[in-house]
Amino acid sequence: MVLTALALFCCTISGDTPRSPAASASAEAKVEAVAARPDSPSPKAIAASSANSDVDAATASAAGNSAVQPLVLTPAKPAVAESYETPRQRKIWYGLMVLGHGTAAFDAWTTRQAVSGGYGVESDPTQRPFASSGAIYATTQVTPLIMDFVAHRMMRSNNPMIRKAWWIPQAASASVSLGAGLHNYSIIH
Repeated sequence: MVLTALALFCCTISGDTPRSPAASASAEAKVEAVAARPDSPSPKAIAASSANSDVDAATASAAGNSAVQPLVLTPAKPAVAESYETPRQRKIWYGLMVLGHGTAAFDAWTTRQAVSGGYGVESDPTQRPFASSGAIYATTQVTPLIMDFVAHRMMRSNNPMIRKAWWIPQAASASVSLGAGLHNYSIIH
């Protein structure tokens, strides 16, 4: 990023001496006034007689040589990759995102209730230090967040098989959290 900014800065410097804004505006106005504007292309006429066609062909070839020709004849590759996601998929993705984060919060609440009530202990060793505090609500949101990212990348993948299975990470995360929350709820009540 620093190199890009440096390159842009160096490309904008046109000389060693700094110019005043008034001088640069008047110089640009003079350059625009003096610069010759290109003519519009003349239409290619197809002559009916053979005598006129020789003259027209010579004129067309002379005009074609003086015109500016593109350096590359093939179209450029777009800078942004094509997005394969549809508005319907995006709505489903948001719905699964809400479902995943909601079930994770439900799992955190039931886990905290079960641990605080002495009904059991947290079986996940990474969650065990947070099970008796309010931090469990934040730590249980990490997995759904990662699954949201993975599902979004899968939805935009170039591979059609991966694009068809984009919903699986979010659905699996939500179902595991819901199952754990229901298990904890059955222990509490």
